[in-house]
Amino acid sequence: MMQIEHGGALDRAMSRFGGRRDDWIDLSTGINPEVFPLPSIGSDVWNRLPDENLLASALGAARKYYGASADAGIAAAPGTQALIQIMPDLTDHGEVAIIGPTYQEHQSSFGRAGWKVTLCDAISGIPQSAKVVVIVNPNNPDGRIVAKDTLLELAGTLHARGGFLIVDEAFADPHPETSIAAQCGRDGLIVLKSFGKYFGLAGLRLGFALTNPALAGKLTERMGPWAVSGPALAIAKHAFSDTATLAAFRDRLTHRRRLLSDVFSRTGLKESAGTDLFALVGHEHAHALFDALCTQHVLVRKFAYAPNWLRFGLPLDENDAETFRQRAIIAIDAIKLIL
Repeated sequence: MMQIEHGGALDRAMSRFGGRRDDWIDLSTGINPEVFPLPSIGSDVWNRLPDENLLASALGAARKYYGASADAGIAAAPGTQALIQIMPDLTDHGEVAIIGPTYQEHQSSFGRAGWKVTLCDAISGIPQSAKVVVIVNPNNPDGRIVAKDTLLELAGTLHARGGFLIVDEAFADPHPETSIAAQCGRDGLIVLKSFGKYFGLAGLRLGFALTNPALAGKLTERMGPWAVSGPALAIAKHAFSDTATLAAFRDRLTHRRRLLSDVFSRTGLKESAGTDLFALVGHEHAHALFDALCTQHVLVRKFAYAPNWLRFGLPLDENDAETFRQRAIIAIDAIKLIL
């Protein structure tokens, strides 16, 4: 199976284009470049296996933060990627429809497990034979949003077929109005939540599945005991509950997104879509621009399946944004000379 490319492969870019890590501006992911302030973690949390009270309190804080009801099922995992690997095993194999183009690991996971994978470019293209449907909402990389009512109706249809709808809300934290987490608990619906992207803590490897209690129990059993580390649970509980810090943190994210849009307007790059965590740019020579930006030590995300797209993550601050702007101008001028 063909290897899937992801953002964040800065070491690979360095090996090809040179420079030290500090020389680069990495805009290749949709991860918030600011790390949420970390709490003080006692030595006992590091020394002991995660206890049930810590897990329960972290799950309770997650339910409240995501707007899920107290009786919704919830499972914590070492990253949503771990949950994506398990999804094909939750029911008898059949046909899965994936609305794309989107995050390719969903297709890869179901394909490896022996499912028939059907790629659709819209809800209307979902075949009646599909037992499971995957929708990333907001979508990665184009930010497309599917309405809540449409998602809930689809979940009910799939449940009647003995299947379910998977809604991957990895980028929904800055867009809570798009989330259907409040509807979790009903049959036929699984919502995946990534902790690391919005909170700038992707290295922590933490994600959640919100669903009905039966499926949540099945996921928890499948992952086995102590699936999530004690420090990860403690950090999540703190972050979900620190409402004062969250408000200012959210404001700074909004500011970074404005900085990114301002760079585009000053360099002539045209953003066509995106979310508050990334922007999608269309360019007729996108792969040449990718290389030219790498030569200037700016890493963005290119797509083999969409040669006219580049995805840009957020600069950390004004200095990063200005450096990016200056390097982008050089890169844009360079490809004009060679094309």
